[in-house]
Formats: sequence, structure tokens, C-alpha cells
Amino acid sequence: MQKQRFSSSFHERSRYLRAQGAEPHHGVVRIMPPTDLLREPGWHTQHTQCYRGTVVPPETPATANGSRSSKTFKPKKNIPEGSHQYELLKHAEATLGSGNLRMAVMLPEGEDLNEWVAVNTVDFFNQINMLYGTITDFCTEESCPVMSAGPKYEYHWADGTNIKKPIKCSAPKYIDYLMTWVQDQLDDETLFPSKIGVPFPKNFMSVAKTILKRLFRVYAHIYHQHFDPVIQLQEEAHLNTSFKHFIFFVQEFNLIDRRELAPLQELIEKLTSKDR
Repeated sequence: MQKQRFSSSFHERSRYLRAQGAEPHHGVVRIMPPTDLLREPGWHTQHTQCYRGTVVPPETPATANGSRSSKTFKPKKNIPEGSHQYELLKHAEATLGSGNLRMAVMLPEGEDLNEWVAVNTVDFFNQINMLYGTITDFCTEESCPVMSAGPKYEYHWADGTNIKKPIKCSAPKYIDYLMTWVQDQLDDETLFPSKIGVPFPKNFMSVAKTILKRLFRVYAHIYHQHFDPVIQLQEEAHLNTSFKHFIFFVQEFNLIDRRELAPLQELIEKLTSKDR
């Protein structure tokens, strides 16, 4: 199945995120009995997500930097130079260059938490966008007829607007829905204001948490269903570093409930154990 490429404008917060890695709301994943549905708090009560059981993630080595591929699933989000967000991005890049990911995710002194979360959210969207873009030829309607993270975690899609009742769909379709939905949130100036002096909305952190929870599902799907192609493409170091950065960030600010991370919990412990 041919993957769609999307174009959508992005606000000023976008460009300074490309070198770092992170993302607002909708789509809570919780461990429930096989027949249970999860109701998503926050935006629309119709946002129910469903997934099941427990799973053991693949063993993977940690480290390294940089992807060998520039292919993206969606257009990359850019943030204009000269903006405060761009300055934050450069700060994050410099800190990441030190190799200390725990330090890199910490809120810079004197900076606004919402601004920092927004910057990293956009960047993680860009990173996941590129990572998934490298394996789209392997993630097809035939190979992935359902969106899953191993045999016991299945995700159904709903966005509360266009699709109010959760639907079962293939992984490429689910990720298409997900990434398009994230783009829409990032492009919404009422949620992610780009102009200096414009405050973030009261529900911003709730939105950011949902985006990050949903982006986690793409990592989980890649690790469980497509790690062999990742190795063949020599992208495992980039994937591991991106995911480790993502996990350190969401842990630092308590952005994803531990139960939501269950599909990759063993991997998370492996990647983060040396940095505690």
C-alpha cells in the first residue's frame, strides 16, 4: 500500500525541534482486561482506546546518534530562526551534544515549562515521523492488519471529531490518522501559540500528554513489529537513542503514566538503568 505524504503549515514552534525529539492530547493507553475499553479524559468522552494484556519487548542495544535516512512519513515541522523557540532548540541541541540525556531533558533555568514541553513535543513528532518513514515499506495493510505492539496490545482509533467511536484499523492507517491528528494539534495556534506573549491555554499540558502517549504507540509498534527491518537499515542506534531521549523527557515531567508504557517496559528499564 502506498503511503500518503501530507503537507500542512506549521507554526513557529516547529523548526527548532528537529534536533531534539518529543509531543499534546488524545489517546490514552491503559492495561485493561481484553474486553474493556478505555475512556480518555480531557477533550471528548468519546475518545476511548482499547488495548490488551502484557508483552515482552525485544532486546535491543542502546546508544549512538543520527539517522542515515532523511525519508519522512509526514512533512517535517520547522521553527523559524530568531524565535525564542529556536533558541531553546539550540540550547537542547548543545545539551544533547554532551551525551547526557538526563540533563538534556531538564527544564532550562528561567524557562516556561509549557514552552519547553511544546518545543520537545514538536521535535519528538519530527523524530518519530522520520523513524517511521524509514520502515513504511514494511508496515503495510497486509503485514500489519491491526495496530498493535506485540500480540497482546491492540490500539483502536478515535479522534472525537471525525471518528468518535473507536475503530479497528491497520497499523499504517492508524499511524496515518495519528500523525495527521498530531499535525492538526501542532498547527492550532490556540493550543500551540507561536507568537511571543501569547499564553498557552489552560488545557495545554493535557493536550501535550495525549500527543506524547499516542506517539509512544508508534515507537511500540516499530519495536515489536518492525525491529528486524530497523536492524537491516542500520537504524537501531538512532531508534534507541530517540526512544531513550523520549522516555527520559516524559519521565522528567510525568507526562505518561507508567501503565501506558507497559508494552515496552522491559526495554525502558534496559535503556535507562545505567542513567539512574
